[in-house]
Amino acid sequence: MSSTAEQEETPRTTGRVVATGPTLADGADEPPVWPGAPMPLGARFRVGPDGVAGTNFALWAGGAEAVELCLFDGRGTETRLPLAELTHEIWHGFVPGVRAGQRYGYRVHGRWDPWTGARWNAAKLLLDPYARAVDGSFTLPPEVYGHVRDWPEQHVADTVRDDRDSAPYVPKAVVVHDDDDWADDRRPKTPWADSVIYELHVRGFTKLHPDIPPELRGTYAGLAHPAAVGHLRRLGVTAVELLPVHQFAHEDHLLRRGLHNYWGYNSIGYFAPHAGYAASGTAGQQVGEFKQMVRALHDAGIEVILDVVYNHTAEAGELGPMLSLRGIDNRGYYRLQPDARRYADYTGCGNTLHVVQPQVLRLITDSLRYWVTEMGVDGFRFDLAAALARSMHDVDMLSPFLAVIAQDPVLRRVKLIAEPWDVGNGGYQVGAFPPLWTEWNDRYRDAVRDFWRGALPDVRDIGYRLTGSSDLYAWGGRRPYASVNFVTAHDGFTLRDLVSYEHKHNEANGEGNRDGTNDNRAWNGGTEGETDDPGINALRRRQLRNLLTTLLLSTGVPMLVAGDEMGRTQGGNNNAYCQDNEVSWLDWSLLEEPRWRELTELTARVLALRHRHPVLRRRAFFAGTPQAPDGLRDLAWFTPQGAEMTEGDWYAPAATLGLYLSGRDIPGRDARGGQITDDSFLAVLHADHRPCDFLLPGPPWAQEYELVLDTSVEDQSTTPGTLHRGGTTLTVPGRSVLLLRVAG
Repeated sequence: MSSTAEQEETPRTTGRVVATGPTLADGADEPPVWPGAPMPLGARFRVGPDGVAGTNFALWAGGAEAVELCLFDGRGTETRLPLAELTHEIWHGFVPGVRAGQRYGYRVHGRWDPWTGARWNAAKLLLDPYARAVDGSFTLPPEVYGHVRDWPEQHVADTVRDDRDSAPYVPKAVVVHDDDDWADDRRPKTPWADSVIYELHVRGFTKLHPDIPPELRGTYAGLAHPAAVGHLRRLGVTAVELLPVHQFAHEDHLLRRGLHNYWGYNSIGYFAPHAGYAASGTAGQQVGEFKQMVRALHDAGIEVILDVVYNHTAEAGELGPMLSLRGIDNRGYYRLQPDARRYADYTGCGNTLHVVQPQVLRLITDSLRYWVTEMGVDGFRFDLAAALARSMHDVDMLSPFLAVIAQDPVLRRVKLIAEPWDVGNGGYQVGAFPPLWTEWNDRYRDAVRDFWRGALPDVRDIGYRLTGSSDLYAWGGRRPYASVNFVTAHDGFTLRDLVSYEHKHNEANGEGNRDGTNDNRAWNGGTEGETDDPGINALRRRQLRNLLTTLLLSTGVPMLVAGDEMGRTQGGNNNAYCQDNEVSWLDWSLLEEPRWRELTELTARVLALRHRHPVLRRRAFFAGTPQAPDGLRDLAWFTPQGAEMTEGDWYAPAATLGLYLSGRDIPGRDARGGQITDDSFLAVLHADHRPCDFLLPGPPWAQEYELVLDTSVEDQSTTPGTLHRGGTTLTVPGRSVLLLRVAG
């Protein structure tokens, strides 16, 4: 161990034998290293000079003094090959005979001077940022830290270099040969306005599914299984949004408590499918398995959207491990504070990628294009997207990242979803992203939760949220589908817990229940947690139906969370990021209970209704005016007295809203240029516990109405068909949504 910048690194033999001559495999002859090419970055198997097959290796390491390519054979013997060629800060070389399946890593030499941000340490084996597959797992013993982790004086520990070899303790990158041209794949290309997103976890969705073979549960192959795909099709969702599937590592504080990062928001390999979700193997097989999953979903008409974490990496702050970018060029990849020992942290995870730097921007966009063109995915949800939009300090909607995405011929055609905030100053940017983007709309979440728990001071906000949030998105050519509407997400209560708990119960996370938000906007019906009281349970199920129906009938893009449609619970844990167990896994046995099976059937019924009726998935904002000379206004709001709402009504508290959607003159044209028309609907949302008499608007709005949905009823198959004349009073049950179609 040393704190000296000038100490010469020498080969170390801790745990593995370092070969004196390069070997590709057990007993192989020493290969040469030919100059190769600086492009593309990463390890690419190809045919080199004179028709010789091998692999080209290229690594950007801007300030490095030397780079060694380290090859590992089946016994773990390491062969170090210097990469002598340097072109535009890219170290490169072609190694004949290296084929798919070869495990490798890098050692990067340079100064150790943490006070200026220089943290090179060639004792540490580093993962290729462009690795397409990763074999092994990150366990984070002291040897994988660039500094002496257990130095007695912790306030200076990050300045003391650790010279122990990390190679025996870290995963290795794997060379992958891929010539798949996706010619047999058919992308669904679902228009945004027609999309319904289903957020799921690859492992948790299938881990307990009884109809999936045990060896496939919790894997990409499990998600591709007909039993999993069949549930998605029966629901009627058009896209799955997968929680992070980039290769990720577990945090040290979790490993010390015997826990793991379940959600995966701790990326370390932006090109590699997470190896822990592969059933077929981790020596490159995970790549093919992921592709087969995408194909199976595409065949079912379901798009694949990835939740991606480009704002930070698993290397954390200055006291974190040295796994990849920190050891390649710490100053080139990360945002540093004026005190260059420290990291600028806009993410709450210890570090922030310096997206303004060209090489970082290239890493991210190369990764995005790879997942689209070579892995077949259809879009991305960007975790803490505001951090990516920061220029030098502030969030900037003209930032290099957003500018590059806007002009990229591949990326501008796929679905782009921003989580429009980060944890830094000025990081909350809901409604601010440019027209190419859609956004998670947390204001929708909060307004809908507050309406159904009776906590809204007036109804202005809920009016905007139900109709596409024009106050946030009606600018710059944006459309209602810029709003991704959700009531729950992976982060927070499940839908069932939202109506069963008012306070978080995160004790199992081992953080003294301090983690997770306290702003749940939840209502438990009078009792905290699970209960045997049949009245409270019936009320909770009714609230579930109200929340789901409201979400699926609102203008915008609805997002469901896997299991909400069947009453999944996490026992009140609103931050189950480290619960890789039954707390987080979907309990498919819920579908054996009629009460939860009926909730699933209601979800599918409302989604089918949404798919059939374009008035429920508009491509343009409501104007509130007639769209034809003889037409009605496209949108009208009514009080229970059957009168149209006045400005004063919007500024007053109310528990009952009538929302009339006219299908006579919907903006836009169909594929043949014809006018789009549809049925008209009246939705009545009633959040008070007492029944309400609602005067149905008569002519010209409607002569007669047919009841389509009534959330006060558990079994919806008995609901449709009842007729009510316009101008008559309809009794709306307490805490319910009624949807009526204009008849005749």
